[in-house]
Amino acid sequence: MNKSFQPQRRTVLKRVVQYSALGLFTLLSPLAGSLMQTTQALPNAKVINLAYQSSGDIVKSKKAVEPRFKALGVTVNWVGPFAAGPQLIKALNEGKVDIGNVGETPPIFDQAARPGLIPEVVYLTGRTPSDGTNQGIVVKANSPIKKLADLKGKKIAFQVGSNAQYLLTKALKEVGLKISDIQIVALTPPEARDAFIQGKADAWVGGDPLLAAVEKTTPIRNLRNAKGINTLNGFYIGRRAFVIQNPQLVRVFLEEAEKVGEQAEKNPSDYAKILVDEQKLDPAVALKVASRRTYKLRKITPAIIAEQQRVADFYFDEKVILRKIDIKQGILSELQYKASIPDNIK
Repeated sequence: MNKSFQPQRRTVLKRVVQYSALGLFTLLSPLAGSLMQTTQALPNAKVINLAYQSSGDIVKSKKAVEPRFKALGVTVNWVGPFAAGPQLIKALNEGKVDIGNVGETPPIFDQAARPGLIPEVVYLTGRTPSDGTNQGIVVKANSPIKKLADLKGKKIAFQVGSNAQYLLTKALKEVGLKISDIQIVALTPPEARDAFIQGKADAWVGGDPLLAAVEKTTPIRNLRNAKGINTLNGFYIGRRAFVIQNPQLVRVFLEEAEKVGEQAEKNPSDYAKILVDEQKLDPAVALKVASRRTYKLRKITPAIIAEQQRVADFYFDEKVILRKIDIKQGILSELQYKASIPDNIK
């Protein structure tokens, strides 16, 4: 009897456990959902480090994210100002920055400089492309340099590893030149502007707000703006570990950044006032800067990934970077994007 009873007992016990588990799950389902929502609402991080560049950051200026994060018990720490994207990414790799805003080039250079490593920099969103008038390759109005081909052998000041280098390299290629055909004066954007104005460089590759200010104060000639070249206009990037561990914080930040950007595009004069107050720009210059910028964000799509890959391949083909890279190494999974990207970003 013992032998015949044991299988039956096992079967009965198995069913009891199954039904008990099912009943327990049914009873706890509302509680489980509540606990899950609570867990999602409670961030892992208690501080979020947001980077800003010297060119200005409208999200910081508007104090748009502080109330939302305060309600979550998270402190906002703005880190900067950074002279340009390469400096910002360096801080991100050092763990000093969690989210920042850069052009298309800095993440490519960073990835190329770290062979065999999964990049810590991940792409969060794209930015709506500008018309390219907020960047340029400029010379003094009285310069003997009349066209791009005349730049051969000349000293050109710009921030290496930034979108200024992409504009210059692409523009030179249009006239049959390479970056190796010019003398690079590698400086931060403000330093490059100063070198140009002081006559220490024959040309300067720069962007707003510095470009708009120089246009007003110095007689210059723009040999080529970024129209047709500046197709991506940059990205919000994040520190991989932070983004994966705190998707809800990334989502809150991007949601507010998109709201601010939408308002700025509708009312550029409002942002111009901020530029006057914060950067002490001439009101006319500030309005030009505000009207030439774009602010709205875009989801990372296969088309954007492919375009960024074309930029990286161009740099490799031109021997600007020494190894071919795969942009997808900096792309999150579909589920991670779903958790991190708010619905108001299309």
